[in-house]
Amino acid sequence: MTRRHNVTLLSLVEAYFRTYLAQTRGASTHTARAYRDTLRLLFKFLAERRRCLVAALTLDDLHVDAILAFLSHLEAERGNSVASRNLRLAAIRSLFRHLIEHDLTRAGQYQRVLSLPNKRARFRAAQYLEPQDVKQLLAQPDQSTVAGRRDHALLLFLYNTGARVSEALGVRIEHLSLISPRHVRLFGKGSKERLCPLWRETAAALTQLPAVREGRPSDRIFCNRAGEGLTRDGVAYLLRKYTKMAAQTWPALRNRSVTPHVLRHSCAVALLQAGVDITVIRDYLGHASIATTSRYVTTNLQMKRDALDQFWSRSGLASARARPWKPKSDVLDYLASL
Repeated sequence: MTRRHNVTLLSLVEAYFRTYLAQTRGASTHTARAYRDTLRLLFKFLAERRRCLVAALTLDDLHVDAILAFLSHLEAERGNSVASRNLRLAAIRSLFRHLIEHDLTRAGQYQRVLSLPNKRARFRAAQYLEPQDVKQLLAQPDQSTVAGRRDHALLLFLYNTGARVSEALGVRIEHLSLISPRHVRLFGKGSKERLCPLWRETAAALTQLPAVREGRPSDRIFCNRAGEGLTRDGVAYLLRKYTKMAAQTWPALRNRSVTPHVLRHSCAVALLQAGVDITVIRDYLGHASIATTSRYVTTNLQMKRDALDQFWSRSGLASARARPWKPKSDVLDYLASL
């Protein structure tokens, strides 16, 4: 019996998660879950395409035409952005790099998938809220209730730290220091660790949480009514809820989609506007590259206005004796008669 008949899709996928991702690459839990979700979508799509059960799929089903059809499905039917599509492709490439090492008889088939390029994505300006918008959002939770105090602490924490939602939800009591110097230990992509300072108000809000007051060091700080950790979907729901509430009296928030990442962007822009050096902001947010942080400079319209005003005033083109034009009363009378 040849090696081609000894390997199966299940055995290679299991080895990929147990050995390749966890041991060889040392991937974080977040990465493993993201790749798992991508492969789950892929296998379900292939099974529906073949009109069979997922268990009936074989390695021969993982060919380039099937992968291209899946990528088109993500954009056309699931409404994924080009950036999301490219992230899914990165997860698929990771699996296929493992497959080509352990199933050389299909090396050509796998190599054609590995050669698929990323799709060119349009650059979108980062969406963010101004500080006065965030202030309105923070005022919405009812802090007379346990759930309201938790929600207020969560929103304040996200804005204070600029943490990714996965980082915030992964914080445990042992990661907090609520006495001076107040800070939190965050674990980002690739299990990279960083310390982030906390405002006095954020620390005070966190100390009111039942989990922080009564929990064990290993307990998560943001929990639901059942005492279990909040989910990403739960946080997204809370943000939609409070944005809708705030929009009733604050027009700037109407028709705005406020996600946890929008609060992360809002934190970055606020730091930039405060004059914080961009390399400090990079470390504060846990960016791997300064290029990622630099997008906030191009996004911030107010900083562009200030730069333009400074350029005009220092150019020497403005007249020192210039006075604003005022129409004569007879012109106003004429316009009023129209």
